[in-house]
Amino acid sequence: MNTLPMSVVHRLPQSYRWAAGLAGGVVEAHTLNTLAAEDDLIGLRLLSHDGANAWEIMQKLRALLAEIQVECTLMEWQGEPCLFVQRSDESAATVRLKNQGVAIAETFIAQPV
Repeated sequence: MNTLPMSVVHRLPQSYRWAAGLAGGVVEAHTLNTLAAEDDLIGLRLLSHDGANAWEIMQKLRALLAEIQVECTLMEWQGEPCLFVQRSDESAATVRLKNQGVAIAETFIAQPV
């Protein structure tokens, strides 16, 4: 049986896009003054594992998304394996991962009391 160890992913805070002429190969973060578009990418980074184990788990997550026809690209971003998914597929991707037992870490800003 091919099981997935307990995994926690974090949605990277920026939006991304394919670098000019390099779709599927190189991503770049949006500048702050750029409006988000449906064809933007979101990035998912694994928090629960690192090294070779992280790459293996991310391959399994990519396969889970492929089962429901959500296209994503697994590549290195800032030294770590990350999945990049079209913004328009973000909801489907996160629901699929949650249904398979993957925890999604949320970013929040603490409000002063």
